[in-house]
Order: sequence, then structure tokens, then C-alpha cells
Amino acid sequence: MRLDETLCWDGELTVTRHDRETGASFVIRLDSTRLGPAAGGTRAAQYASFGEALDDAGRLAGAMTLKMAVSNLPMGGGKSVIALPAPRNEIAPGTWKRILTVHAENVDKLGGNYWTGPDVNTNSSDMDILNDTTEFVFGRSTARGGAGSSALNTSSGVFEAMKATAAHRGLGTLDGLTVLVQGLGAVGSGLAVLASQAGARLLVSDTDSERLAWARQAGHTVVGIDAVLSTPCDIFAPCAMGGVIDSAVAGELPASAVVGAANNVLADVEAGTILHQRGVLYAPDFVANAGGAFHLVGREVLGWSEETVGARTRRIGDTLAEVYSLAESEGIDTDRAARILARRRIETAGISVDSKMRARPTRSLVRDRAR
Repeated sequence: MRLDETLCWDGELTVTRHDRETGASFVIRLDSTRLGPAAGGTRAAQYASFGEALDDAGRLAGAMTLKMAVSNLPMGGGKSVIALPAPRNEIAPGTWKRILTVHAENVDKLGGNYWTGPDVNTNSSDMDILNDTTEFVFGRSTARGGAGSSALNTSSGVFEAMKATAAHRGLGTLDGLTVLVQGLGAVGSGLAVLASQAGARLLVSDTDSERLAWARQAGHTVVGIDAVLSTPCDIFAPCAMGGVIDSAVAGELPASAVVGAANNVLADVEAGTILHQRGVLYAPDFVANAGGAFHLVGREVLGWSEETVGARTRRIGDTLAEVYSLAESEGIDTDRAARILARRRIETAGISVDSKMRARPTRSLVRDRAR
């Protein structure tokens, strides 16, 4: 990453820290607090450089701003990245607890202007450890008063997005369609189950042998990692890491639609334009994967019931319908249309962050802002 790319990030705040004892480095980026305290998960991974960690946090924080706005949630966008000194599965439990404690200190020093939750390589148990130090965390285990994993609700939301996209693309229902799911983690596997139950033929891909064994036992067809982007399908569902579709891939991807759970699916702006020109309908990821935010923010921060969370998640298809309508009326690609819709909601929200909220926003204060 070039230095000018780091310096030109236009978010509100970047916090960094290095812990000599563990060798881990920390980044928290607040992209926007216009609608409320910034919210975004904690991602733990190895990076080739600290600059790449900064860049990843910035892109993910920006996506969270869009997700919260387009989903009408009263929070802004932020993200945490922990740059690990070794693969997560090679870090000793004591070292991992130290890493999480340092991260929790960083979050707490922001005084509630940023809330975090689980993401890649972090889970509800990790959020419980963070909660020992800071209150500004969601995704805690049910034993600690949290909502637990958001994976199931994320899968449900992407499934709603997939049904809406198939219908809009003229493919009808999922029954009989070929769906290729890339990544069989908790969200991807849940999506595979839902799509299969709806009658879709599942093609799946993953690097984990146990996940692939499960897929074969479920009757799904396994596709090799190197063949994912060249395998014909009706709907391509990227559910692993982001940046899967760049301009070159967009020009050749043999699918009628793209609907997945991964964040930042498009590697560059041109990719969305190329998909649009080819007639490949793209469901913007920050709309399709909002079910996780509804579950975590809705249940733990806003005090929503399970029924309310479910109802909001089912309306993801309605939000996509707005996106597709705007794209068609303006003659633009769907990614651009979704960003316009999100920005409009930010600009017209009429919410100002008062001094009390900025100083120490609590769950009850955020709930009041949602009413």
C-alpha cells in the first residue's frame, strides 16, 4: 500500500498501538459517528505490513458506516484490526488473553464512541473477555447477558437477499438454481443449508477438510479453490474474505448474480461497473450481510426482541429492492446505488451527537436515539 493511500483516508479517527509483550499491533478506525457511536467488529489476522492492517481497518470501517445507514440503525461505522504476530491457532491461550485485554483497554479509552463485536478470528467467548474491561462490546455469550453468535441471523439475511435478487434478476425462486457458496464457515454453511432447503443445487468451496466432509455428506458438490471463479452458476455467494471480485474477475465471472456475506466483495470500483455492464446483478455486501448487525446491535444495544430482529432481517430484501430500483432509474451499478441510498439516509437523518452522547454513550442512550 502506498503512503498516500494511508494519509488520504477521510474517516474521523485512527487509534494505533503496539504491544511488545505479545508482538501484536492494534488499529481502531472510526469512519463516521454522524448517526451515533461507531460500531464494527474486531478482526484478528496476520498482515504483510502494518500499512495493510491500517488499510483493511479503514475499508471495513467505511463499509460499516454504509451498513448502519442503509439499514436504518442509529450507529456509525468503525472497525478494529489486530495484526497478529503468528497464525491465530498458534497463539497460546495466555498470550491471546493478553492481546484481548490490551484491545479492550483501547476500546474503553474511546469512552463509548466506538463499540465492537466478533469478526474474523474472534467470537463470543472473546467478547466476554473484552467485557471484563469495557462495557462497549456486543456479541457476548448468552451466559454473560449477550445475544451470542450472529452467524445464523447473518445467514438468514443473506438468504433473504438471495431470494430477492433471484426474483429481480428474472431467475424466479431458488428452486432448481445452482448456487456456489465460497467459504463454509458459520455463515456460509448456514446459507448453504437454507439455499438447499429452498431447492437450490449447491456447489461449495473451502480450504477446511472437515467442512468439505460435511458438505459432501450433505450431498453438495465440492469445487476446488482455484476453480471457484470460473465455475458456471446462477448465483455466486462469496462468504469468506473480501476483495474476491476485481475488474478482471468481473469481466469473466460465469454467474447471473452475486449475493454473499463477505465484506468488501468488490476489490475496486470498476468491478461493480463491469458486472452491471455484463448484466450480472450484484447485491451490495453491506446490505446483504446486515443480519448480523440487526442481531448484535438490535438485541444488545437497542433492546430489540428476537421477533423484531427477525422482522428487520426479512426486510433486507425490501432494502435491496430500493437499491435495484434506484440503480435502474439512474442507470448506475447497484454498488453505487446502495452507497447513494446510504449517504442520503446519513444526510437526512437529522441526528446530532450531543456532548453527553460523545462523552460516554450507554446502551440506554443509544436506544433513545433509535426511537
